[in-house]
Amino acid sequence: MDAAHYLLAANAAVWIGLGGYIVFLARRQAMMEQRLQHLEALDNEQYDS
Repeated sequence: MDAAHYLLAANAAVWIGLGGYIVFLARRQAMMEQRLQHLEALDNEQYDS
């Protein structure tokens, strides 16, 4: 393998890692939004009673 192949492999690894990290953050944000909605619903139930 010459230097160009290593550069291409490293570039691909960086982009794959970045993509995985973005997916991880998106899933985590969705979970946090779901938890916030649940807490807001509990708060609304408390004040409605």
